[in-house]
Amino acid sequence: MRYMFLIYSRETEIAEGSAADILKVRAGHWAVLDETRRRGVFCAGEPLRPTAMATTVRVEGGTSMILDGPFAETKEQLAGYYILDCENLDEAIDWAKQIPTSCKGGEGCVEIRPIGEIPPL
Repeated sequence: MRYMFLIYSRETEIAEGSAADILKVRAGHWAVLDETRRRGVFCAGEPLRPTAMATTVRVEGGTSMILDGPFAETKEQLAGYYILDCENLDEAIDWAKQIPTSCKGGEGCVEIRPIGEIPPL
């Protein structure tokens, strides 16, 4: 089953991180990317640009509203994602434990969501 790993971290800590902090987090991601590719479970993964560059489209009463930034104020922002093809949730959890979620010592989290299949027409 394919799982999406949504990586949440604090943008302010990433922005304020030292070059050494950023290199440490980057090395952690490369280690996960290299190992998931080696094992043949990697499907996709990308970092996301800061929330200041986000646009939200909200539809209310049939009218679309375009908003700058994310739709909710949170302490942690969606920073990136992986899509991995895992045997089961236990394997997905093992991978999530290896994904860096912080910068400058701050905490973050990884949300694991199974990806649903789109049925054929």
